[in-house]
Amino acid sequence: MTNRRRIARCVLACLMLAVAFPAASTQGAEMYLAASCTVGVSMALRCSTPHGKAAGYITATRQSSAPAQMSAQVNNLAKETPASPDEHAQQSQKRVTSYTLPHGTYAKARHLSRISFLLRVFLPFYQIALLALILRWGWSSKFRDWAEAASTRRIVQAAIYSSLFLLAFTLPQLPIAAWVHWLLRRYDLVIQGWASWFWDHIKTQFVITIIGTLVIAGLFRAIRRSPRRWWFYFWLGSIPVTLFFIFISPLVIDPLFNKFEPLQSHDPALVDSLERVVARAGLSIPPERMFWMNASAKVNFVNAYVTGIGASKRVVVWDTTIEKMTNPQILFVFGHEMGHYVLGHIPKGLGLLEALFFLLFYIGFRLSNRVLQKKSQAWQIRAPDDWASLPVYGGILLLLLFVATPLTNGMSRYFEHQADQYGLEVTHGITPDSGQVAAQSFQILGEIDMEDPAPNRLEIWWFWDHPWIGDRIKFALEYGPWSKGESPEFVK
Repeated sequence: MTNRRRIARCVLACLMLAVAFPAASTQGAEMYLAASCTVGVSMALRCSTPHGKAAGYITATRQSSAPAQMSAQVNNLAKETPASPDEHAQQSQKRVTSYTLPHGTYAKARHLSRISFLLRVFLPFYQIALLALILRWGWSSKFRDWAEAASTRRIVQAAIYSSLFLLAFTLPQLPIAAWVHWLLRRYDLVIQGWASWFWDHIKTQFVITIIGTLVIAGLFRAIRRSPRRWWFYFWLGSIPVTLFFIFISPLVIDPLFNKFEPLQSHDPALVDSLERVVARAGLSIPPERMFWMNASAKVNFVNAYVTGIGASKRVVVWDTTIEKMTNPQILFVFGHEMGHYVLGHIPKGLGLLEALFFLLFYIGFRLSNRVLQKKSQAWQIRAPDDWASLPVYGGILLLLLFVATPLTNGMSRYFEHQADQYGLEVTHGITPDSGQVAAQSFQILGEIDMEDPAPNRLEIWWFWDHPWIGDRIKFALEYGPWSKGESPEFVK
């Protein structure tokens, strides 16, 4: 539900300089995230996710030892008829006491969870292996030679090398991304056609090649000018770059992939309700800053988020959310998103991420020096500022990011829990039985997204950036300082 995750991945992607394929802008499409790139620019630019499961499949699960057998299981599970809009409307009104799934959906959710875990573990190491092969087979040095032969201007060399490198890095990941897209289509989680899906990939590749060229040029400029402190200057430069992307994302990048229109023209009553919540929070978000997004053209997920900064800040509600949730449920989702802004999660999260990257960049600097000292000759790398050394920096950062995943996700889960609490408090008195409404919202979210009904706690700790739906429902039903005569923590 939060756009902060999109921003974080933009930071990660720009810093690691590793770009793969795009994903649908949905929470459940975290499968795309894992299948496309663990820290990809595509998701940085376009994805906001309500729970932190990234999915995955590449090796066998306990039920199967071969992809063909896995596909057969998927086909059987996918034969079940998805719920109709009328059924969703009826289910949205049911009283919720805990997170439960129908038998058929339960089996599919568990199956997707196993796939998710395997790919989430596999992909970072697969990507590191790709970078190692690009070095070992001499492709990186060849890309450098072609770039230098084409021009003496560094920016032109950066553009040529970046284009070739990113193509070599992303193409081997295309089959995985395509398989995941097929899987989600079979489960009726995604309805985007193949032509549209591939066109999104092309647009993303174009965008990230431009971004990659500029970032790679900046990285090697820093290395050339300060061989001992380049990691610090590159880290320092990442801060304004991050703020810039937060600003332009809703204005320039998001419209490349989805259609946005004023929410007022689609659901004036909802706008009036949202303004009541905004007023209760003491904020000012005019109707001109509230947008409707045509998500149903590609996905069946539900979502709403707050994005942008300064003049670009806005509220976005997906059409699928309006279709599948009641107004009180949407108000809770919206209140949750407001919580991220009111509680300062975006600046806090960015500050903590930048502090983490300060440490990771320094460690990466030390490790890359050791690797280059031992392998420069074998990989035909002339010096640390040689274009051909880029896979070394990218591979080391990928590994460090994987190790640091529990830290970043733990921070994110804490912020999400606070936002849940804020959503309960800001809608209390506006919607009857706000705790039950929140529980219903989570139940709908879990059913549509097929969230695992019985996840492994270690997996949650390592890979999930949102608390488990079952825990969120339990908290929503139990939280009630008003009934105890106590004052709420955030909304007085």
